[in-house]
Amino acid sequence: MKIGRYRMRVQTTTTLMVLSVVALALLALYVMISFEISRHTREALEQRAVGIARTVSLTPTIRRALEPGGDSDGVQPYAEAVRGANDIQFVVVLNMQGIRLSHPDPSRIGQHFAGGDETPALNGREFISTASGSLGPSVRAFSPVYGDDGTQVGAVAVGLSLGSVRTAVGQNMWLLYGGMLLGGSLGIFGAVLLARRLKRMMLGMEPDEIARRLEERSAMLQSAKEGILAVDKELRITLINAEARRLIGESDNDGERPGQDARGDDSAESDFRSLLRMDRVLASGEPVYDLEAERGGTALLVNVVPIRIDGRVEGAIATFRDKTEISVLMERLSGISLYADALRAQTHEFMNKLHIIMGLTHMKRYDRLETYLQEAVPSLQIEAGAVTTQIKDPVMAGFLLGKLSLLREAGIRLTVSEEGVLPEAAQPSVSRELVTIVGNLLQNAMEAPRTEAVDKEIGIGFVYKQGRLKIEVSDNGIGIPPDIAAAMYEQGYSTKGDDRGVGLYLVRRSAQRLGGSISCVGAPESGTRFVVELPYEVAKKGVGK
Repeated sequence: MKIGRYRMRVQTTTTLMVLSVVALALLALYVMISFEISRHTREALEQRAVGIARTVSLTPTIRRALEPGGDSDGVQPYAEAVRGANDIQFVVVLNMQGIRLSHPDPSRIGQHFAGGDETPALNGREFISTASGSLGPSVRAFSPVYGDDGTQVGAVAVGLSLGSVRTAVGQNMWLLYGGMLLGGSLGIFGAVLLARRLKRMMLGMEPDEIARRLEERSAMLQSAKEGILAVDKELRITLINAEARRLIGESDNDGERPGQDARGDDSAESDFRSLLRMDRVLASGEPVYDLEAERGGTALLVNVVPIRIDGRVEGAIATFRDKTEISVLMERLSGISLYADALRAQTHEFMNKLHIIMGLTHMKRYDRLETYLQEAVPSLQIEAGAVTTQIKDPVMAGFLLGKLSLLREAGIRLTVSEEGVLPEAAQPSVSRELVTIVGNLLQNAMEAPRTEAVDKEIGIGFVYKQGRLKIEVSDNGIGIPPDIAAAMYEQGYSTKGDDRGVGLYLVRRSAQRLGGSISCVGAPESGTRFVVELPYEVAKKGVGK
């Protein structure tokens, strides 16, 4: 709330608003209850006066004194006794002429009743009035007096001073004042608690700060390149950005709005959430990282984390991106990395050879220099020649040439089988999948544990026949134990430590995407051989013998 240049905090505003409501409610309550208390107190006093007047009018002493020829000596003592016993202002007995037979001031006995409101009572009516008499303003109750023959012989007037009525009303109002004080105190206490609670619920921020952050969050979510999808604990969508809608598919998401139930009878979004394992994250409370899922032919890389509030899982949020985009970027980075590694390896190797040549030249051992050059140059030509002869696909050939230098620098011997040829693929996407398959299998073979007495060797071969391609990658390591052979293709499973277990999963996924399969042959202490078979369409220029 803004007053002039001063902007009140939400806690202050809430407190003042609640206090204002409480004050208005208490004021209205005070007006209604005070009116009722005054009315009931006044009516109670009036009925008490009427009762006293009625009782006195029925007293035999009063009736006999008012009858013709009656003795009025006993009227004054009786009336004063009644007045004193009931603590009222006066008890006045009147004859039919309105002459007092009793009065608190004995000197006024025999005089006419003052106030002018006695006439209805002398006419046989019982009533209540407010008038000013010889004792001041008072509330008066009149009751007629009848003789034994039923004839009216006079009247009785009982008076209560207005001051005593107001005093009685004021005494009863103290209860109201106490209730209002208690209500006001509870209202102030509740207003402060409510304001503090709202402040905590708003994380200590003001409404304008929350509005600004919501706008910033909305702009950030809609501009994000990753799909973002959030659900509550009932799997209802609470947040979804434009990229998530695109990746889910507009046809599947028509009319989808945050808050829609995801558990309908035929909900494509419910299947999508299950695909992202959001239901499992809600059930277990454990996050899922780097999950690969496929949706309509599009591979997605997914991360799902639970949303916790006060330690309870109240929802989950998933971020996902088209893995093709990531794969293209990774391929570019991998190509640059492989190129850099190959150049580094070749630079080291070239520098070593230059040092040898320089040393032999300095020692003038030209005979050894000639022998060294005859041995070194053909070996490099043989390695490169074997790759270019057997591998006709330029992407795979470039990849293996880069790997040759890395493997040679790592002290690992790579042998390319001469029994088959790899023709050039008809589709560039197939070449990228083959790089994924071969690259991960080679990396797995490089990391395969071996005994210290055995030199590391890796063999690779390609055999293409009648539209089918077989890829074999073998190593001379200690082999794979049977107990882990079934689980080694699962994402995240690895015996080499944390944050591993992706390579073989990617190999199997790429092979299945191309319509092929992967198998593993090997036993402990006998090495490992992976075989990938898949359909393979070659480019026209690559079809040969």
